[in-house]
Amino acid sequence: MLNLYISLTMQLFFLLTPFFVLTVFLSLTEGMDQATQRGVALRTTLAVAVVGLVLYVAGNPIFRTLGITLDGFRIGAGSLLFLSAVGLVSGARSPIGNDSQTDIAVVPLAVPITVGPATIGTLLVLGAELSHPWERITGAAALLTACAGVGVILAAARLVSRALGTMGLAIMTKVTGLVLAAMSAQIVFTGIKNFLS
Repeated sequence: MLNLYISLTMQLFFLLTPFFVLTVFLSLTEGMDQATQRGVALRTTLAVAVVGLVLYVAGNPIFRTLGITLDGFRIGAGSLLFLSAVGLVSGARSPIGNDSQTDIAVVPLAVPITVGPATIGTLLVLGAELSHPWERITGAAALLTACAGVGVILAAARLVSRALGTMGLAIMTKVTGLVLAAMSAQIVFTGIKNFLS
């Protein structure tokens, strides 16, 4: 279970694209004092954790209701994740502007910047894949740990930004994209293999 927990935590951490989220977070909170900025970071982390857990738990009921097979959804979610990865590597993924009437911690930072379509699909698949109760608990713990990791980065946004610099953030974002591309390929190949067998 420990190996599963560590593996899932690392995968989910990259799935949440923390360094891309950090660049958007810095641009949206520019001009805020440090206390306000950390408050936004905390609310974003809580929103991501709640949305992520709901999606993680809702996988099987959604598939049963819509009559979608897990392998069919794997292929679709993996394709979306690949497009997201390409956007990160190429730098084509652009931040979404915020509406002054909404809390930027929820929209757009939590949804759709951190939990976008590709993340939603992957969390639904993950929740459906883990059938044993202890595996599901381990997966939920890994998701919360990954969310906490993103929260720590956002809470220390100014420090991380100074440490990495603009070039460092760009490199880490592209590395995240490469990891997501590999994850998406694995998800799609698993779906195709199971579909054909």
